[in-house]
Amino acid sequence: MFAGQAISVTMHDHGIAEMKFDLAGESVNKFNTVTVSELGQALDALEAADDLKGLVVTSGKGVFIVGADITEFGSMFTPDASGGINKQDDPNNVNFNRLEDLPVPTAVAINGYAMGGGLELCLACDFRVMSSKAKIGLPETKLGLIPGWGGTVRLPRIAGADTAIDWIASGKEQRADAALKAGVVDGIVEPEHLTDAAIKIVQAAIDGKMDYTGRRAQKTGPLKLNQTEAMMVFETSKGFVAGVAGPNYPAPIVAIECMQQSADKGRDEALVIEGEGFTKVMVSEQAQAMIGIFLNDQLIAKKAKTWEKKADKKIHTAAVLGAGIMGGGIAYQSALKGTPIKMKDIAQEGLDLGLAEANKLLSKQVNRGRMKVEQMGAILASIDPTLSYDGFDAVDIVVEAVVENPKVKNIVLPEVEKAVNDDTIIASNTSTISITYLAESLERPENFCGMHFFNPVHAMPLVEVIRGEKSSDTAIARTVAYANAMGKKAIVVNDCPGFLVNRVLFPYFAGFMGLVKDGADFVKVDKVMERWGWPMGPAYLMDVVGMDTGSHAEQVMAEGFPDRMTKTFKTAGDVMFENDRYGQKNGKGFYVYEMDKRGKPKKVISEDSYQLLAPHVAERTEFEQDEVVARMMIPMATELARCLEEGIVESAAEADMALVFGVGFPPFRGGVFRWIDSIGLEQFVAMCDQYKHLGKLYQATDRQREMAANGEQYYA
Repeated sequence: MFAGQAISVTMHDHGIAEMKFDLAGESVNKFNTVTVSELGQALDALEAADDLKGLVVTSGKGVFIVGADITEFGSMFTPDASGGINKQDDPNNVNFNRLEDLPVPTAVAINGYAMGGGLELCLACDFRVMSSKAKIGLPETKLGLIPGWGGTVRLPRIAGADTAIDWIASGKEQRADAALKAGVVDGIVEPEHLTDAAIKIVQAAIDGKMDYTGRRAQKTGPLKLNQTEAMMVFETSKGFVAGVAGPNYPAPIVAIECMQQSADKGRDEALVIEGEGFTKVMVSEQAQAMIGIFLNDQLIAKKAKTWEKKADKKIHTAAVLGAGIMGGGIAYQSALKGTPIKMKDIAQEGLDLGLAEANKLLSKQVNRGRMKVEQMGAILASIDPTLSYDGFDAVDIVVEAVVENPKVKNIVLPEVEKAVNDDTIIASNTSTISITYLAESLERPENFCGMHFFNPVHAMPLVEVIRGEKSSDTAIARTVAYANAMGKKAIVVNDCPGFLVNRVLFPYFAGFMGLVKDGADFVKVDKVMERWGWPMGPAYLMDVVGMDTGSHAEQVMAEGFPDRMTKTFKTAGDVMFENDRYGQKNGKGFYVYEMDKRGKPKKVISEDSYQLLAPHVAERTEFEQDEVVARMMIPMATELARCLEEGIVESAAEADMALVFGVGFPPFRGGVFRWIDSIGLEQFVAMCDQYKHLGKLYQATDRQREMAANGEQYYA
C-alpha cells in the first residue's frame, strides 16, 4: 500500500494492515523529517483504502521508536509569527490525530524502546501491547522540555493524572510490568509473540469484543476529574515537584500546568495549551543548554565507539592493583559489567576492604530488587583477590590504583610490567601525576596510559583516558574499550599536571580560597554556588575530596603552572589540613560530619572552623552573589580555555561534558563553554577585566579576547 525510506504499509488477511517503522540507514527508528513526512503519506494510503478493517503498528528494528531526531529539532518545532506553536498545524500532531481518528481499530506492538515521540505515537493508538523486554517513557523534561506531540494530553486521559504527572515530571524509563500496572499498556507478551498479540486484539475489536470507540472518547474528551479533585491533584503535585526539581528546572512544572489547564478541555484545545507550554520551555536557556548536553553526550559516545573500533583485541580479563575503596570500586564495576578481574594488594586487610566495598554495593542492588542473590554470588566470584602476581600474565589490562605517590608508583609499575605479557596494557588511575613522567620507569611505555576514575567509582560516570608522550593508539583504544565495557563515559585527553578535570577544578578552589581570605563566609559561598546550580558548594566539595588529597594536588599544580597556581598566602585549606581536619574521611573539615538515620554523613556547621580561620582571613565581609559567582567561575573558565587552546582536550563539547560528568557542573547551564556563550564572550572578557587584579587566573586568554572581538562563540 505504501513503501518509503522509513515506513511501509502492507495489507494482511481479514483487512488488517500493518504499518511498519524501519528507517533506512539507521540502527534505530526516530522521528526525523523523513519519518514525519512519510507517516503523513502512509496515513493517506490507509484513509484511501476501501477494504481496511484494522491497523497494527510495528517496528522492523530492535527498538520501536526512540523519539524525535534531536539534531533536526529546531526545524521540526518552528514557532509561528506570534511566537507560539500552532498544534493544529504541527505535522506530527496532525499525523497522530489522523491515526487516532482512523475509522478502524488500531493496536501498536511495542518492542525495545518507545521513548518520547515514540510513546506519544503509541498513545494515539487504541490498544498497546508491550514486549516483556521493552521500556517506555517520556524523557522530555530531562532535556528541559515537555512532551510536544500530545503526551500531556493523552497520557493523563489513559492512565490518570497521578501517573501522567509522575511519568512526565520524572522523565524516567518504565518497564513493562510498571506500564501494565499503571494502565498505560493493555498487555505484556514475550517478544516472539508480540505482533500476533497485536493482531488478535485488533481482530477482537473488529468482531465487537473490545470497545475501541469508547477508549477514543475517553482520550479525546476532558479528564474525568471534578474541579476540586483536579485542584487537589495538580496543586499538590506542583508543590512536591517544585521542591524536587528546583527553580533551575522549570519544565516539570510547566508540564503539570499544561495538564491542569487542559483538564476540562477536549483533545484539540488541550493540544494548543501543550503547544504554548512547549514553546515556553523550548526557548528557555535551560532547554538549549540541556539539548546541548544531549548532543555533546552523543558526540563523546560516538568518539568512544570510534576508539573502541580501533582496538585490535577485546578486553576479556582485567586486574586492579591496590584494593581498598577505590580498588574495590573498580573491581565491582568491572565484574558487574561482565569483565572478570583480579584484585591485588600487598596486605590481606586491603583485600578484605576491597571485597567488602564490592559486597556492599552488590547487596544494595539485591535489596533494591535489581539483582538476585545468585547473580550477586556470580559477580563476586568473578573478582579474584590475590596477594601475588600469579596469573597476571593472562590479563589484558591492569589498572594501577595504589597510593597517589610518584615514588610508590615508580616502584609498582615496573614490578607489574615484569609480571604481565608483552601485549598487556597498563593504565594508571592517577589523578594528577604526569603519565609521561610515570612512563619513564617502564620498558614498554607505548603500552601505558592513564585511566582516571572518579570517586565513588560506581556512581561517577566519567573516566579520563590520558595519553602520555609515548602512549600508543593501541593502548588508548583498548583502554577506552574497557571503559566502555564498564559502562563509563570515556574522554581522551593529553597529558599535563592534573590532566583536564583536576587542572580546572583547583583554580575553582583557588577562587574560593581567595574569597575566604578576603572575608567571605564559607557557608554563604557554598549556598550561593549551590543556588547557582552546583550539587555542593566549594567548602563542602573540598571536604568530600579530602584536604590531604587537595594539598597534594595543589602542590602538583603549583609545580606545573607556577605563574598562576603558586600560592601566595596560607589558604583556608592549609589551615584545615594543618589542624588534621581532612573532611568527611575523618569527620571534620570546614564542616563536621554526623551520621544521619540512613548511616550517611550529614554536614553540620562548626564554630571551630571559624576560630581556626580567624587569624588568617580578613574581617567578615558580605559579598554580592554576582561577585561570588564571578570570583569562583572565572578561574575555572579561563583555565578550561587554556586546556582547549593547548590541545589537552580536543573540543569544547568534550571539555564541557568532562566537568558535567566529573564534578557535577550544573547540567542546566550546559557546561562552562556553553555558559560563556550564554552570557557572551565580550561580557565574559569584561568580567575578567573587572577582576584581573586578582592574578593571572582571572585574566582572559588572548584567544578569548580575539573571539570576543570577532563575535565568535565556542558553539557555532
